[in-house]
Amino acid sequence: MGAMSHPGPEGADSPFDSLHLELSSTVDRVAVELRRAVFDGELESGTPLREVALAASLGVSRPTVREALGILVAEGLATREPNRGVSVSTPDPDSVRDICRARLVLEGDGVRRWPTAGDTLRDAVRTSLVRYTSAVRAGGSYQELNERHLSFHVSLVGLAGSPRLVAMAESLMVELKLALAQVDRIRRNAHDQADSHTALVMLLERGDLAGAETFLEKHLADAERSILDALGLSAGR
Repeated sequence: MGAMSHPGPEGADSPFDSLHLELSSTVDRVAVELRRAVFDGELESGTPLREVALAASLGVSRPTVREALGILVAEGLATREPNRGVSVSTPDPDSVRDICRARLVLEGDGVRRWPTAGDTLRDAVRTSLVRYTSAVRAGGSYQELNERHLSFHVSLVGLAGSPRLVAMAESLMVELKLALAQVDRIRRNAHDQADSHTALVMLLERGDLAGAETFLEKHLADAERSILDALGLSAGR
């Protein structure tokens, strides 16, 4: 009787596998929702991410929330501190400045390579611009505008034709998203931003590389200042 009441290993594997897959799917969905809330500015820097409250709000278990928070911590969107738990990360002003300096090096190099980049890479810049400006005209969500805006800047780095430089730029953009997520700058100034990016591409199309470089340098400096001012991080510069 005892043997009959306990399924063998083979019979037990399938149910456990299904439960594991379902759990993974739920963890992913929770991570997606938390990420969206951070990028949409609904969860501000320093907001505690309490497992009990999140589990109740999302209708999932605490272990599921714990795993999802682990994903956000690994991505740098959340910070885990001993005896304080997990909270939305706070952008560091020195990091923001350093990211903007690195962006100027990478994007500036791409801009200078416009004449020799080839049609495919130049078309990638044009396409990224169209996608961004179309999203602005369509009244896209903050997260969509943020993604397409930063994708345009990555396409400038792509003009160098180096996958490694593109990977570096994409890594920088992940870090920058956290800072931008805390500032409603893109949504508020989306049309101005679209016009600014269009002006940059027009300079490139005319072959005015010096003008494009100067324009890009000012654009990134203005972006850095706007982020730091909006986050109240300008002190001590």
